Amino acid sequence: MKWKVTAIVSTNLLALALVVAFASIYLSKARWGSRSLDTPSVITQIKQLKQLVTVRYSIQRVVGLTEPKVPLGSESILLIVQGEALAGVDLAELKPRDFLFSDERKVMINLPSAKLIDTYLDEKQIKIWDRQITWWTPWVPFDPELEHKARLRALDEVRSAALAMGILDQAQRNAESAIRDFLNALGVQVEFPKRGS
Repeated sequence: MKWKVTAIVSTNLLALALVVAFASIYLSKARWGSRSLDTPSVITQIKQLKQLVTVRYSIQRVVGLTEPKVPLGSESILLIVQGEALAGVDLAELKPRDFLFSDERKVMINLPSAKLIDTYLDEKQIKIWDRQITWWTPWVPFDPELEHKARLRALDEVRSAALAMGILDQAQRNAESAIRDFLNALGVQVEFPKRGS
């Protein structure tokens, strides 16, 4: 009879221990929630920008690059790219002396000159049209850096094309128009000094 009581007590203690174990696991999950093992993002620099971007040009270019190989032959690549050029004015360059009030509701603003703010290639639109190595030197491997060099050249050509097409003049006109419209809505007349060509 004694062993029956001992068996019943030990069975009840085992059942109680299991209930306590499951309850503590459930409560700890509910209290702490599920944890994620994602790595944190780290901000390395915060910089306040006061740039007014007023125009964007989308420019398509075909860029070819040929590189001589040692001892003989050459390697060439032909890319079709689409680049974006953004231009505008940096309002952080404005100083109090750049505002000349003729009366309470009339001001002349000497805006900073427009500049190219960003130029980049649209990675989705880059196509390698052709890549060749001289057929008589098959033992010379492809240069893995040639495509990178061609992309850098394409970026320079997009930048030069945007400047040649007058992006800075258009950015200056658009900036003046945007500021004039904004201040006119507030009841302030705005003029800008004539710029020399």
